[in-house]
Amino acid sequence: MKPHGHGQAPRRPNIGITPDFSASRPDSQFSYYELKVPYADAVLRAGGLPFVLPYSDELACVDAYLDRISGLLVTGGAFDIPPEAYGETAREGMGPLKLSRTAFETALMRGALKRGMPVLGICGGMQLLNVVLGGTLHQDIGREVKGAHEHEQKHDRTHPQHPVDVKDGTLLAEALGKGQLMVNSTHHQAAQRMGAQVVVSAVSPDGVVEAIESTQYGFALGVQWHPELMLNTVPVHVGVYRLFIQKAREHRR
Repeated sequence: MKPHGHGQAPRRPNIGITPDFSASRPDSQFSYYELKVPYADAVLRAGGLPFVLPYSDELACVDAYLDRISGLLVTGGAFDIPPEAYGETAREGMGPLKLSRTAFETALMRGALKRGMPVLGICGGMQLLNVVLGGTLHQDIGREVKGAHEHEQKHDRTHPQHPVDVKDGTLLAEALGKGQLMVNSTHHQAAQRMGAQVVVSAVSPDGVVEAIESTQYGFALGVQWHPELMLNTVPVHVGVYRLFIQKAREHRR
């Protein structure tokens, strides 16, 4: 990285963020891209420059996006990954699908990983990271994980729901510190079998996997919670975004 002049802040790396998608609303004939403001706020606070990436099924467009960003943030949403993506069929408890979104995010993630670009997956983005790396998912925690606690909190999501144990020696521990950490929880699916060279870096007390990272790539991290929603209530969570942005800055050519 080139040295900067005295007092000059380092240049912000471009961070691509995947938006959600919703069909037309009652007052409009058009569909909508949607992105919760805290995702962009977290990238800005951590030193990055956020860019929203509209969907495309053209690989040339995906490559063009990747040419222009230094890190990829794959967000969460109220939908599930098609079980066919990890060699299974739908079981009871599966939620709605968003096939165009999943196809786009999969292509982006594969392309970013191939380039060695830092990837951060949040909630559903973590689940997709595990699937892209060859893993599987619990299609519904309540039905498939014996003794599981509630993972879809009903109270304010800017406040935590349960603890997780962050494993020592992981990227996540570098970002947040090892040991117990309180997190929020808004998911009904979770990583089941880990993908190739995927390490579990945090678990909840009921055994549900809460964070993963790849040892095959420089920075490919997924967390099951939403750190961007707790920047003001549990400020330590900004560490996830700070480490991601630091790696993106180092990756930028």
